[in-house]
Amino acid sequence: MIRTFLPLLLATIGAAGVASVASTAHAQAAPRTTARAAAPAAQGPVQFTDISGRRIALAKPASRVLIDDGRFLMAMALIDPDPVRALVAWPKDINRIGVRTHEQFRAKYPRLDSLTAIASSAATYSQEQVLRVRPDVAVFSMGQGPSPEQVEQLKRAGIEVVFIDFFVHPLKNTDPSLLILGQLVGRRAAAQAFVDFRQQHMRAISDRLQRAGSRTPPKVFVEVHAGISEECCHAPGKGNIGDYITFVGGHNIAADVLPGTTGKLNIEYVLSQNAPVYIETGGPHLEKAGGLVLGSGFTPEQARAALQKMTSRQGIASLAAVKSGRTYGIAHQLLNSPLDILAVESMARWIDPVLFKDIDPAKTLAEINAKFIAVPIEGPQWVSLR
Repeated sequence: MIRTFLPLLLATIGAAGVASVASTAHAQAAPRTTARAAAPAAQGPVQFTDISGRRIALAKPASRVLIDDGRFLMAMALIDPDPVRALVAWPKDINRIGVRTHEQFRAKYPRLDSLTAIASSAATYSQEQVLRVRPDVAVFSMGQGPSPEQVEQLKRAGIEVVFIDFFVHPLKNTDPSLLILGQLVGRRAAAQAFVDFRQQHMRAISDRLQRAGSRTPPKVFVEVHAGISEECCHAPGKGNIGDYITFVGGHNIAADVLPGTTGKLNIEYVLSQNAPVYIETGGPHLEKAGGLVLGSGFTPEQARAALQKMTSRQGIASLAAVKSGRTYGIAHQLLNSPLDILAVESMARWIDPVLFKDIDPAKTLAEINAKFIAVPIEGPQWVSLR
């Protein structure tokens, strides 16, 4: 199954590890002084097809953009030295990027505070909010936002609607979605540069798997937002993070029983599968709940202590992956964005540490900080129980 999936997946991408903790030292990098960052925004007509298949045509790049997900701000920071300059509204869903990251953006781009707050993709869509803001372009997460009838109403009001996707089918849609954002704000060349970078790293993994030949994918248990509640266990099903697990050669046990992109597994099922690899996602948004914390604003020691706490829960403590030390944590903020390459490389190293022993997400992070992102990524982004 994995042998047939990878070539198709790699074709789709072309068309459009560390042992413990990635430390803050790895995240620090030289100032971003590349030609891409210094180049002015392009002008002239903009034409593309969005992720929903709608043909978009603008006389020039947009100067008033609304976004419905704070993670789009992180994507913009990969392609624009001033990712806030074209924005007029965002959902201020700080939990999706982290408090410390939000503070970094505010310090560097004070205009962020003056942007209008609108409903996020996780909340109920408000047509009235969008009409009041009157952006040139309103960018929504695929499957969320306005209905077809509301899209037509917005178009009659002079507001173009664009759908992108970093969540449902990230391996298929992340690269074209970033290129769409680049075209919208006149930064297509910079977006293409990061897409090329991401594809190069993705191919390094898929090529390695193809050369390795036939193998039985090891079972992997992924728990998202570990510790967000006392209930076990929130997990990715088909699509989303589950696609990453398949891509790097693993078998996501939740995909066998969950019909959608996310859902809940009971502890009895998790114990019956007893996967040899266990990956949790977490971040600053779980601090109040006492869950897995890592990322900007936390130390490697805090991240490891949080992971150890999560593995001491009833039932979880008896998993083979916990007893063997093959239990890991990854910052959820790396997911649902083009920064997912860091999560993909980490997962590859964890699932097959021999085959991917030279894959180094810490090196990749340093390169992203040095060459691309406007606000450096700080803090431990992944952690190991060992």
